[in-house]
Formats: sequence, C-alpha cells, structure tokens
Amino acid sequence: MATKIGMVDKVISSVGQRSDRANLFFSGGKDSIALLDFMSPFFREIVCVFMYFVKDLEHIDKYLRWAQAKYKNVKIIQVPHWNLTYILRSGIYCVPNPKIKLLKLRDVDNAIRLQTGIEYSFFGMKKADSMNRRLMLNTYESDNYISNTNRVYPLADMTNREIVSLLKQRKLPEPVRYSKNASGGVGFNLDCYLFLRKNYPQDLEKILHAFPMSEKILVDYDNKQKTK
Repeated sequence: MATKIGMVDKVISSVGQRSDRANLFFSGGKDSIALLDFMSPFFREIVCVFMYFVKDLEHIDKYLRWAQAKYKNVKIIQVPHWNLTYILRSGIYCVPNPKIKLLKLRDVDNAIRLQTGIEYSFFGMKKADSMNRRLMLNTYESDNYISNTNRVYPLADMTNREIVSLLKQRKLPEPVRYSKNASGGVGFNLDCYLFLRKNYPQDLEKILHAFPMSEKILVDYDNKQKTK
C-alpha cells in the first residue's frame, strides 16, 4: 500500500504546485475522509462541498464539524445533491414537479467552481467502487488521475480494504454504517430508516417532514413484522 500512498501524494502534490486552493466533494464517507487527510498539507484552503439529501441531519453534520475542527484550512459549502432533481421531478415519495431541471454531478461541480473561483475539484472515486467507475478511471494514466477539465481522482487505484486500513492507521473517524452491509449515504432504503429510527430519531423526523410519503418504508416493514 505504501506505493499507492506515494502515488496519491504525487497526484495531489502536482495540483498543489499549480494552485493553493482546491475543491473537495466531501460526503463524510470513508473515501472523502481519507482524501481530505491526504490533501490537507498541500493547500492553503480546501473547500469541502457537501451535497445533502436533506439538510442539517445530525448524524451527517458531525463529520462536517469534525473536518473543520481538525483541519484549519477547511471551509464547508452545502448544496442540494444532484440526485434530488430526479427525485423531485419524478415524484419519488413526493408530489412530482416536471419543471425541475435535471442535473448531473458535473453541473454541480461547474457551479461550485464559479462560486469559489477554484480551478481544481477532487473526488474520492475508486476503480473498486463499480464497473462504471473502473471503466471511467481506466481512461487515465495510473500516475496522473487528472482530467482535462481539472477533475482529480487521487484514490483511483486504492481498494476499499486499503481505505479502511488507512482510516485506522491515521486514527480518522469511521463513516456511519446503516447496517453491517451498508455504508452508503442517506437514501430511501429500509436499513437507513431503521438505523435512524433507533439512533437518530430527530434526523428521521426531518427526512419524513421533507418526504412524508417515504414513511411507507417503515409502515410496510412494521406490518410485515406483525405477520411473522
């Protein structure tokens, strides 16, 4: 893993030589936590961009507070997740709004660059994440995961196991896990809703306030348990 860490530092350092500021799309997941720790020595300012599903959820916000407390060169910007445009337009657990303009990640990135005036954006994507990620990242040379649009993917060659090991070695926080098998972000899934009901009921309340129809996820689960 030492060789891979050296390559991560090399990619980040090459950007740091061109700019003293960088955007980082920070989810509070293991990859973005590790990437922030890699980046912190190389930049005067790192703007962590958090894309929220529902804003001000305590079990997520604690990672944003941690980032600002640990790294004095970090600034946080919160914006709606681009996936929300698909949710709101199609009416998933809400009233559909066909007037919503559909967005992609690149649209959010372009808007953030205009807002911050920063040329480079970092992402924690890895080849190990999915086949689509692997195909996309394989188009870059292994020692230079920087696109011609200045999007940077330093962790591309690292595995999930290596990232988890790195968090432990550097005493970085582990991301929230909604179940033994899930460590993804907030979403309309049973594992997430059960975790929040047990551990962060105030966060579940905020989600249900924004998407009241999604309570059906828990109602169906509870009804099924009664019939067992």
